[in-house]
Amino acid sequence: MMEKIQHSEVKVKGLKLHVAEIGTGSKAVLFLHGFPEIWYTWRHQMIAVANAGYRAIAFDFRGYGLSQQPAEPEKETMYDLVHEIVGLLDALNITKAFLVAKDFGAIVAYRTAAVHPERFCAVITLGIPPGPYAIQNYLLPKGFYVTRWQEPGRAEADFGRFPVKSVIRNIYTLFSKSEVPIAADDQEIMDLFNSSTPLPPWFSEEDLATYASLYQNSGFRYALQVPYRSLNVKIGSRDVKITNPALLIMGEKDYVFKFPGTEDYIRSGAVKNVAPYLEITYIPEGSHFVHEQLPDKVNQLIIEFIDKQSI
Repeated sequence: MMEKIQHSEVKVKGLKLHVAEIGTGSKAVLFLHGFPEIWYTWRHQMIAVANAGYRAIAFDFRGYGLSQQPAEPEKETMYDLVHEIVGLLDALNITKAFLVAKDFGAIVAYRTAAVHPERFCAVITLGIPPGPYAIQNYLLPKGFYVTRWQEPGRAEADFGRFPVKSVIRNIYTLFSKSEVPIAADDQEIMDLFNSSTPLPPWFSEEDLATYASLYQNSGFRYALQVPYRSLNVKIGSRDVKITNPALLIMGEKDYVFKFPGTEDYIRSGAVKNVAPYLEITYIPEGSHFVHEQLPDKVNQLIIEFIDKQSI
């Protein structure tokens, strides 16, 4: 089915975006990737929702993969991606879509749905709950990967020691574990990777080569700015309210679950103060990349949820 996915360039906000599509259904499902992902991270889900009668669309965010870089990446924030998502829907003549997102793409999805609730039938996210708590670096050791990557030049020097393919391999392998990636004072994040560790069983050499070729094209400049170095930039109100139907799929082996306060925030139901119509499903063995690790399970959850929405 992969060969049936169509690729095109769509101009949005003055930039050419790389867009992948499959399916001809009248209802569209738009997928948002995280880091170190790209449109390809949703390959299993795209095919499944297309087979279920939907139009599946995934794209590389600006500055990622085959999409065009903005002129000044260091001035960008996640709010630029909010405008990009709405602009892409407009360019594709889609008035309303389902939104599926993970990692920082989930943060963008929540903000987009909060600002433009009328454009979305429902929001489905993996691994990141809605809310202002986001990432509280100060509660974690100073070697926390987000803190390290927010420091100008540090990740560039760390990543620059290796080929792009090795950087992707290292991050995918490290971030598949249930421990939060934290470096010692005399280490960089890439040093946490043990070269004898194999790729996760659900991630093939072919998958790695695909990711590597796309990041070879874009590099990491934009990715380090958005999300990491713009995480603390105040963009609009911090009080994001999600009024759309929503589903959070949470892998219980996802290292994000161990961020201080996160598990309690989700399990206690406090998250529903932000998203009153939120449903939560836990996958006990699910890692940070649960949609690639257990695609059949995630596909089933997504399709069942979007099927029951009346639009």
